[in-house]
Amino acid sequence: MRLKPQGSQFFQLLADAAANLVTATALLRDLTAVPPPDREAVAARLHEVEHAGDDLTHTIMVELNSTFVTPFDREDIQALAARIDDVLDFLDTAADLAVLYRLGEFPPGTDAMLRVLCRAAELTAEAMPGLAKVGELEPYWIEINALENEADHTYRRMLADLFQPGADALEVLKAKEVVEQFELAADGFEHVADVVQTIAVKES
Repeated sequence: MRLKPQGSQFFQLLADAAANLVTATALLRDLTAVPPPDREAVAARLHEVEHAGDDLTHTIMVELNSTFVTPFDREDIQALAARIDDVLDFLDTAADLAVLYRLGEFPPGTDAMLRVLCRAAELTAEAMPGLAKVGELEPYWIEINALENEADHTYRRMLADLFQPGADALEVLKAKEVVEQFELAADGFEHVADVVQTIAVKES
């Protein structure tokens, strides 16, 4: 039987998938900065990125089924692709809800949360090409964990600001659902990092 190379294509596919996260977080940041009438066009662009991410995830799964030798455990490659795709879904959902709900202003703390998400995306994209030497990626998952803690703190402050006396209940509910997607995305970045750390432990 003729074996394929040692699964090096997975490193590139995962790097491409992570690069989509950088684009998506930048688009989400742009969406939160423009007036409501301009948000739909930005959300449409983000949805295209999410669709491209789905295609990459599908390609990774097809490659897993056709590659005899993989660079690390198949279930870890599958988990890594799925966790990256999860983050992309959360970002896309946040944009979609903001448009569908005709959200007015984004709540205070949105800028801080988007800075965290953009930084986490950059770190993730930088880390994926380094999977061939996964043991050297410890600084990546340490910083991602710190960013997730920062996002948790920001999320709690955002909720506290939303639920101030006298706030419009409907607007609060709209904003809360969008903000929850921000928080899920931050958690998702940590889940990606957890898979990388698991791979590092297995490879050590």
